Amino acid sequence: MTGFPRYAIYFAAGTDNALSRFGAELLGYEAYTGDEVSFPQEALHVAPDWHDITTDPRKYGFHGTLKAPMALASDKTEAELVAASAAFAGKARPIPVIRPVVDSISGFIAVIPTEPVEALQQLAADCVRDFDSFRPRLTAEDRARRRPERLTERQRDYLDRWGYPYVMEEFRFHMTLTGRLDTERRGPILEMLRARFARLKLDILVIDRITLFRQDDAEARFRIIGEWMFAN
Repeated sequence: MTGFPRYAIYFAAGTDNALSRFGAELLGYEAYTGDEVSFPQEALHVAPDWHDITTDPRKYGFHGTLKAPMALASDKTEAELVAASAAFAGKARPIPVIRPVVDSISGFIAVIPTEPVEALQQLAADCVRDFDSFRPRLTAEDRARRRPERLTERQRDYLDRWGYPYVMEEFRFHMTLTGRLDTERRGPILEMLRARFARLKLDILVIDRITLFRQDDAEARFRIIGEWMFAN
């Protein structure tokens, strides 16, 4: 989608959460405040080009995707999206709990669950369905940008139906820490990130909220504009 502003329904752990600080420091950007954050010295030591390594995820802020970035349909407003987000969070649902680890996924490094969690898969599917009316229909240009020839048949079907290929059974929860890395570079960086993550002593992560991010234009970073805890 090329229209702006763009919005995304993500999970972020909370402004005062150690995991949020962990991610913000590594990306060099705090999406809750919009502030720049200094990189940890140990990251710069293992990779002096850490700024370049984290360029792509920095733009989005530290998050786990539930509904991918989208412009708003012409008949929708930000206020309506905010109201829908609050209503979504207010519905009773199982609260996903994962055991997080740092690992490689599709060539980049992220915080991911140790194993699939059905409640999390269901949450992401619900987000895709419930917020789908807010996005404009997929144009031929937008579809081509997704390189459908490189997707599986199911991913192409999801792209056409939901505007994004990695949903439903294709969804894999991840909180990205780096861009894609060559195999030879990935090892030392993964070792450093795992050691840093271990110091958090984060045995479980409760996916207890949705967070609304907004990107004002193509050059802007995503910024958090709303957050809603799930009903108990």
